[in-house]
Amino acid sequence: MIKKLVSAAFATVILAGTALAADVKPAVVYGTGGKFDKSFNEAAHNGAEKFKAETGIDYRDFEPTNDTQGEQALRNFASHGFNPVVGVSFAWTSAIEKVAKEYPDTKFYIIDSVVELPNVKSVVFKEEEGSFLVGLIAGMKSESKKVGFVGGMDIPLIRRFECGYFQGAKAADEKVEVSGFMTGTTGAAWNDPVRGGELAQAQFDKGADVVYAAAGATGLGVLQKAADEGKYSIGVDSNQNYLHPGSVLTSMVKRVDVAVYNAFKDTMDDKFEGGVSSLGLAEGGVDWALDENNEKLITPDIKEAVEKAKAQIIDGSVMVHDYMKDNACPY
Repeated sequence: MIKKLVSAAFATVILAGTALAADVKPAVVYGTGGKFDKSFNEAAHNGAEKFKAETGIDYRDFEPTNDTQGEQALRNFASHGFNPVVGVSFAWTSAIEKVAKEYPDTKFYIIDSVVELPNVKSVVFKEEEGSFLVGLIAGMKSESKKVGFVGGMDIPLIRRFECGYFQGAKAADEKVEVSGFMTGTTGAAWNDPVRGGELAQAQFDKGADVVYAAAGATGLGVLQKAADEGKYSIGVDSNQNYLHPGSVLTSMVKRVDVAVYNAFKDTMDDKFEGGVSSLGLAEGGVDWALDENNEKLITPDIKEAVEKAKAQIIDGSVMVHDYMKDNACPY
């Protein structure tokens, strides 16, 4: 039944579309948190929109609500001649492994995971580096010297965010206390802002005055709760400073938009190369956000410290622990 519904949805999407350029017919399959999560998926959407605005070439996208729909979406796009097909989530790893073998002439991209096939480009990020920077900011800004973290699905990737954040907070002050919660163990953990707010409240009840959310749409509840309680939050993936000016201390920006834009553009320019791209501070893949919405919160000494740390991470004099190398966090 699900297969029929998804196929019908795709038929509607495809037939309604305008003609695309013969050499590139881009398509995106988002993660299950929804296209407009103001975070990870929305960053992907923004990259696709930028490509469309610059080239005039349209794209198609699909928002699955479960893993079955995700695989079906990837297969439907490939079978209808879309190229490249971008899977925006680690959740599509096994699906892309299957579908890419079925359609060897189609170029696939996967974000946040690795698929070792000649027609797949894998794009991963050094989330621990950007998270270190926002952790440093949190540790310096915190008056209680207690900072918190709310993750989405409890997986090594999100533990990487958490561990980098904890290391950065401890770099600000070894006495800073750090604690974290994960929202759940299924895909539903990305889209539960009510639960996000509850977990943030639990952090505040413990004395934390800064909480970092790495939880997709669930994180919106964290940011809202911080604003309601007069505390600070830290956004993720997209620049979320604008959501609650004066309460969102900063955001750890992960350039998923650039990854999607480059996927479309490289395919159009016949520059596709399989393999793995790992994007950190040096590559402009992650960073911290400073704009008119949070500039009054970032003191000169905080800005100086975070820019110094950024330079040291890039030149290798500061090493940020990667949780995914040993599935352990020493902080």
